[in-house]
Amino acid sequence: MSLSVIVAFFLAAIIIQSYIRSYLRLRHVPGPWFASFSLAFMTWTIISGRMWLIYNDLQKKYGPLVRIGPNDLITDDPAIIKRMSAVRSDYLRSTWYQSRIDPYVTNIISERDTKVHDKRRAQMAAGYAGRETPMVEADIDAQVLSLVKLLKMKYLSDSKTLRPVDFAEKASFLTLDVITKVAYGFPFGFLQSDSDVHQYMAIMEKFWMPGNIANTLPWLNTILAHPLFLKFVAPKVTDKIGMGKVMGIAKEVVAERFGPDAKDRQDMLGAFVRHGLSQRQAESEVMFQLIAGSDTTATAIRATLLYIVTNPLVISKLRQELDAAASEGRISSPISSTEANALLYLQAVLLEGFRIHPPFTGLAMKEVPPGGDTLCGLFIPEGTRVGHNIWMLQRNKIIYGEDVELFRPERWLDVSADKRAEMEQQLDLIFGYGRWGCMGKSVARMELTKSICELVRQFDFQLINPTQPWTVANYSLFVHHDMWMKITERNSG
Repeated sequence: MSLSVIVAFFLAAIIIQSYIRSYLRLRHVPGPWFASFSLAFMTWTIISGRMWLIYNDLQKKYGPLVRIGPNDLITDDPAIIKRMSAVRSDYLRSTWYQSRIDPYVTNIISERDTKVHDKRRAQMAAGYAGRETPMVEADIDAQVLSLVKLLKMKYLSDSKTLRPVDFAEKASFLTLDVITKVAYGFPFGFLQSDSDVHQYMAIMEKFWMPGNIANTLPWLNTILAHPLFLKFVAPKVTDKIGMGKVMGIAKEVVAERFGPDAKDRQDMLGAFVRHGLSQRQAESEVMFQLIAGSDTTATAIRATLLYIVTNPLVISKLRQELDAAASEGRISSPISSTEANALLYLQAVLLEGFRIHPPFTGLAMKEVPPGGDTLCGLFIPEGTRVGHNIWMLQRNKIIYGEDVELFRPERWLDVSADKRAEMEQQLDLIFGYGRWGCMGKSVARMELTKSICELVRQFDFQLINPTQPWTVANYSLFVHHDMWMKITERNSG
């Protein structure tokens, strides 16, 4: 027998043994058998652009804990999700988190060291909480009014002229201008120019799929973090477009806060600086705000508006409430957060919008601690990655009722106070939980509230193609296009 044959035999034996060991490790957890041997199933799921639907179907078929990879599980059990993310939990962030927006330094989402993460979160908390950022609501108001102005100037249709607008794009323009104003101190001007400034959106959309694959494949992240890759391929502050351009702007804006003539400012970046973030950390965090604070909120605005305008009963009841409040002088334009909180049907609509279409479906996988753990009555060995199925979580019939696929705001009103609290706790999991919870959820909710109120009060919307209201792909974040609508100015009387 030749040496080459012997080597091939041993290599084949090693590979087969590896596959067998992978299979045996979690063989007691149900799931598609081919997912047990390699990460190919998870990778294919991402590439398909249908990951939220595929994982949803698996959860329906196999139950609350499903095997989706050799070392990977997914769950829609809220108790498990809370347990993994609790402040005193022994679970850690898994390798799923190590992909970075800024390839050179970690941020609040990519930092896996719990102590480092908790310290940075504490440094940033005041900026997000609003105590030291009194202008956030006014900044959001200004951009909502900019969106209204743009629609009135360029996209109003009438009986003679159709001026179709891709609302998916305009929603992104709004949220990008909001977050750049909040994080950088000035809006980049997406709404003012009615264009994709710095080609940011087009370039970042190409990043979502490979970035999500990198979260799934730890070895790929190792390659992406290698100095040679960073030197020749990664974005740089000297780039004229895309993420590199944004990195350059972040570097300039943050440098002003650390220079010899730096002045303290009452905004988020100012709060970060006051509470001890280094210059390089601040650069990374304002870049992350741009990612986390724009696409997810834009998705929430698109989806909520879509469900409102395609449900005559809902839009009629919502307008009755808004018109009555306006006629009695109880709401401003744009509506304030305090005013909005007093409108019960509006709040039910917004909650239902988040529930029916959670804007983020990333697995956010945690790592089972040393010694293993028992989940759903099954022993799970240490080092296993366990992901969240947020989409299925918000279709729990025990929590929300049998009609979970129906957009029905009344479900939040026709219940006891205790049941409403239970539902809100379940819904809040779309923003994470415990030490890993989203710090920007109050800003996102404020944007959704103000934009939906102003749009519904001022305009009538008609889908140009109701059989296909948008094109959609999902890579943890949703990518929407072609949400073509006819918009006319509303005469409320």
